Amino acid sequence: MKVQDVMTDGVIPVGAEETVDVAARSLTHYNIGALPVCDSRGRLCGMVTDRDLVTRCLASGRKPEQTCVREIMTRQVISVTPQTSLQEAAQLMGNHQIRRLPVVDAGKLRGMVSLGDLARRQEAVAANTLANVSSNMK
Repeated sequence: MKVQDVMTDGVIPVGAEETVDVAARSLTHYNIGALPVCDSRGRLCGMVTDRDLVTRCLASGRKPEQTCVREIMTRQVISVTPQTSLQEAAQLMGNHQIRRLPVVDAGKLRGMVSLGDLARRQEAVAANTLANVSSNMK
């Protein structure tokens, strides 16, 4: 089975130049914990999580309405293609202790695959991945 078989498409990205308060409202509105960050051409350039908002913006005394997403986002993003096998995606998630992987094709964001997506399809793969994600938390 491939990532394209289980990924969520129609993912809502946030622009790198948007302010953190805009990202926070999107996270709240869609009831999600992470947003892919895309440039003006739709190319993935980072990820921002609810934790990033707290630790890199609020806790450091920055003002969300004056701080751009690019200033607090994670730049080193692990991603997969739609053709990546679920097993490989699960391995990446476990090895890098991440719960969501952006799905990118030709540099452009096409979707997201999460631990929940894996769980719905392959319980054993998801259980192993969760164990790897949770072990040795950094």
